[in-house]
Amino acid sequence: MASLHPRLAADTRPLGETDLCWLRWMNDRRFPWLIVVPKRDGLREWHHLPMADQQALLQQVNGLAAELERVTRADKINIGALGNLVPQLHIHIIARFEGDPCWPGPVWGQGQPEPWTEGESPEWLEKVALTGAV
Repeated sequence: MASLHPRLAADTRPLGETDLCWLRWMNDRRFPWLIVVPKRDGLREWHHLPMADQQALLQQVNGLAAELERVTRADKINIGALGNLVPQLHIHIIARFEGDPCWPGPVWGQGQPEPWTEGESPEWLEKVALTGAV
């Protein structure tokens, strides 16, 4: 059984899951931010997945990116899989806006996260339709 890296578990909250992935959202008020994590222990790189799983992962990421763009009307959608601090493969999908706290630079290592309080969630999250991403 695959497990979620402790840092991902601490920094994100669950949104849903598919056979292939956990779908999560970053607990940071500054940005609409989704995280997709394949359920494969020891997986560090996208290209280590079998081709069929790579294609399914791409379909999920693309579907979520389109949904996040639609719901937030973002100026730009950033997609990245860095993994330098958290080695478990996970893909960030971040809605960006001109004038957001880090614009035009990257969000990583910039400022301090502003977490939601327990029981709170962003309004945009309720509008994200997971059906297009799974």
